[in-house]
Amino acid sequence: MSSVKRAPLDRRRVADTALRLLNETGLDGLTLRAIATELDVKAPALYWHFKDKQALLDEMATEMYRRMLAATEPDPDDSWQERLLRINRGLRGALLGYRDGAKVFSGSRFTGTEHAPALEANLRLLTDAGFTLTQAVDAGRTASAYTLGFVTEEQGVQPLPGERREGYDVAERARLLAEFPLAAAAGELLFDDYDRQFEEGLAVVVAGIGARYGIS
Repeated sequence: MSSVKRAPLDRRRVADTALRLLNETGLDGLTLRAIATELDVKAPALYWHFKDKQALLDEMATEMYRRMLAATEPDPDDSWQERLLRINRGLRGALLGYRDGAKVFSGSRFTGTEHAPALEANLRLLTDAGFTLTQAVDAGRTASAYTLGFVTEEQGVQPLPGERREGYDVAERARLLAEFPLAAAAGELLFDDYDRQFEEGLAVVVAGIGARYGIS
């Protein structure tokens, strides 16, 4: 019998293992059975911690957010525009670290309250700038929804950085659409240089928020 002691099984350890497996299997291939095998336990042991896969996804999303917070340090001198840019750049970076990261994060709920201090600080910054609380919440939600949607589409083409799904050859697309020159040329703008795409779209969203509520 091995004398090596294994770390105790807890929610954080299960979520950490699931996030590691996610890059190998993608969301569709991520099963409780596969996670249990990786942890060298029987699948029923996981049900002590998670009643179903959605509960596990909630914990995975929470762990992703914890790591994002640990990697980013908000500047107290941020303007409200700079804060929205900083938050959503950080969110995109966190999601891109995992295959199907945006799909895991979308629709999940946080299982703890670690997000509350940052949320409070961000809402305080926006309300101090002149937004009502409703406007501040709408602004934050709109920007994050843009980021989640963008990364979902981005990962549909590039599941992980440097990896590209078959069928997204821009040159081949241009050849097929040769009689539609604008549509053909658009392929390079739609399916390449996602950093530029994201930054431009986020700038439009933030500018639109300011214009909508008349706050500069």
